[in-house]
Amino acid sequence: MNTRHTRINRRGFLKAAALAAAAPTVITSKALGASDGTPPASARITLGGIGMGGRGSGDTGQLMKDKRVELLAVCDVKYSALGAWEKRGYRGYADYRELLERDDIDMIMCGTPDHWHAQVTIDAMKAGKDVFCEKPLSLTIREGRKMVETARAYGRVFSSGSQRVIGDYGRLACAARSGRYGKILEAYASPGGPPRMCYLPGEPIPENTIHWDLWLGPAPWVPYHPFRCGRAYGLGGKGFRTWYDYSGGMMTDWGGHKFGGAMHGMGVDHTGPVEIIYPGNQDCKYLTYVFANGMRLVVGGGQGYKCEKGKAEPFPGMPVPPPGLRWYEDGARSPHEDVINCIVDRRRPFRDVEYAHRVATVCHLGNICYRLKRDLKWDPDKEEFVGDDEANRLCDRPRRGPWQI
Repeated sequence: MNTRHTRINRRGFLKAAALAAAAPTVITSKALGASDGTPPASARITLGGIGMGGRGSGDTGQLMKDKRVELLAVCDVKYSALGAWEKRGYRGYADYRELLERDDIDMIMCGTPDHWHAQVTIDAMKAGKDVFCEKPLSLTIREGRKMVETARAYGRVFSSGSQRVIGDYGRLACAARSGRYGKILEAYASPGGPPRMCYLPGEPIPENTIHWDLWLGPAPWVPYHPFRCGRAYGLGGKGFRTWYDYSGGMMTDWGGHKFGGAMHGMGVDHTGPVEIIYPGNQDCKYLTYVFANGMRLVVGGGQGYKCEKGKAEPFPGMPVPPPGLRWYEDGARSPHEDVINCIVDRRRPFRDVEYAHRVATVCHLGNICYRLKRDLKWDPDKEEFVGDDEANRLCDRPRRGPWQI
């Protein structure tokens, strides 16, 4: 048994017991609701945060700004990240499954490394929780489809956050779809490169730093090295985004933003390409996706759209999105506010799991094309490569030990 995990449970138990013994008999105004708009406890959405370093901490903070949300518990396998939240008075867990067992939690925020997204969110939905999950949605195409299926089967609200789809590229999408520039011919996005295989040697695990087996989870077992699990951004070899076992690299990381915005502007955010052209083939300088309607998404050339009447660029003064371009329908100002509104109303958010899956799939298709170094044919309805067993084997990966979805 992990001693850190045992200490967490013991400390949490003793703290809860002490608080219960000292609890006042007077019901506070916060519990009943307050004049500042805070709803009573019975009406609040209770939150559990899983993966509390970096973006996970930021997302949790954004969700907590909403007076309708109350954070109850947090989970992280890195003890420093967990301890920071425990010091603020929140119950901490090293194993997310114990957090999910709590029937007083309504939703979870998943801010883990990419290779954990599917396992954590699918288990959460089966436990009756709604989900806010950081992008990229998944590590593989099959994982993403399973996440969509689980959300639909269990009737859960699932939003995959990408504030930049609207914040950075929203006006660009509006410009392209407004008709001002005519029919869209091509979109351009430059997310960055794919991951690579990791051959780092093993090192001793520093005491009280990380639960290594739980960090690996469904990924292949390897000995600890700090650069495997590091938070360093980019593909410099010191963070998890560099490595194939844990991430899709910058293709999936920035692709969640840039491809998401481009595809929404093109109106293809609930389908996929029919062909992926390897750089240098068919007179294509860059990796190029071809959609059934003839539009192309080019991985290069900045961010923008080529249209019949010229290049679509952001322009000021557009007060509302044009028809067919759905932003937050109720005036929400962020994906965090949007998902809370949708949990309350039981409807699908702007960055619904299906949209996020289609964007992540485009990212994964690009990585597979880079890996095989050849053109590919894709069926976006069946979600499989056409007559290509080698490519289809890369749509999913084996999962280690008990970590099955």
